[in-house]
Amino acid sequence: MMRTGSVLCAAVWLFVLTGCGGSSKPAPVADGVKPAANDGGLRIAMIAKASANPVFSSAHQGALDAAKELGEKQGLVIHVEILTPPSEDGQVQAQRIAQAVNQGAQAVLISCSDAGKVTGAINDAVGRGVQVMTFDSDAPDSKRFAYYGVDDIETGQQVMKELATQLGGKGKIAILAGNQNAPNLQKRAQGVREEAKNFPGIEIVDTYYHEETPQEAAKKVTSVMQAYPDLAGWAMIGGWALLNPSLLGDLNPERIKVVSVDALPAMLPYVERGIAPVLLAQPTYKWGYESVQIIVDKVHHKKEVPALNRMELVRVTKENLGAWAQQLKDWGFTDVPPALLKAP
Repeated sequence: MMRTGSVLCAAVWLFVLTGCGGSSKPAPVADGVKPAANDGGLRIAMIAKASANPVFSSAHQGALDAAKELGEKQGLVIHVEILTPPSEDGQVQAQRIAQAVNQGAQAVLISCSDAGKVTGAINDAVGRGVQVMTFDSDAPDSKRFAYYGVDDIETGQQVMKELATQLGGKGKIAILAGNQNAPNLQKRAQGVREEAKNFPGIEIVDTYYHEETPQEAAKKVTSVMQAYPDLAGWAMIGGWALLNPSLLGDLNPERIKVVSVDALPAMLPYVERGIAPVLLAQPTYKWGYESVQIIVDKVHHKKEVPALNRMELVRVTKENLGAWAQQLKDWGFTDVPPALLKAP
């Protein structure tokens, strides 16, 4: 919406991707048309990994909210143009970087599904004068100007430390690792394995990769546990499996303990039941919110910004479950279990 005086426009261009339905919906603007082309605004194309993964819905919302709030405070026109593909595909991401550049974006914000497949497109964009920033999953060998997210090695190490504590330092465990080509997940799995060396009583049976959907992740968990009936724990470097409520009935908290990255609404009942005593939450809303602020500083205000911008994990347990549930609701999540809002 245009205003006289302080001007704001957080526009969504070509693809609007919310929720976890796994499909893209046509935006109000026709394909290939530049919204508000003559308004002098800053146009940021946002390309997350997959709209089917609900962690990115909150990141999209954070970016839109940042555009709105910064626009109002600074008298800017800021367009956030969401080009996230429905499912993970590094080649599609590379194509959408090129698409954004061709259609006038001044900055690209991307979580890389496969750094090898997008690095060339990132470098081409920078060569054409478009600033590129990464979040969540980096392409460190590219010409991107900044990254915002957790330290993935440390995240994997923290997952392992928490799980070892839950298991008393002994038992067979497995690593659930998502997309084998995602650089952030490779590092997290590495961190788990490195930290496990400090616990001689812990045996890692294997690292398991899978398509990053709740269905495929839960299927992988079930099949591994059938193969290893004495499995005692899961180090989940992403929370895909816990987005599937079916495992609530399949996992016995007396037999198995889970420590997972992320703490989305659908995952919180696993904390309440004691199956996942600890979730290490990425404040995924901030992927969008903080990154848009950094891009505005770099591209519009011409400021020097740090190349690495650290996101801190939030440790979610029964003790702070209610407060975290309320935080998710405040960030716009509509599926927070109402009963959990009354928890501590």
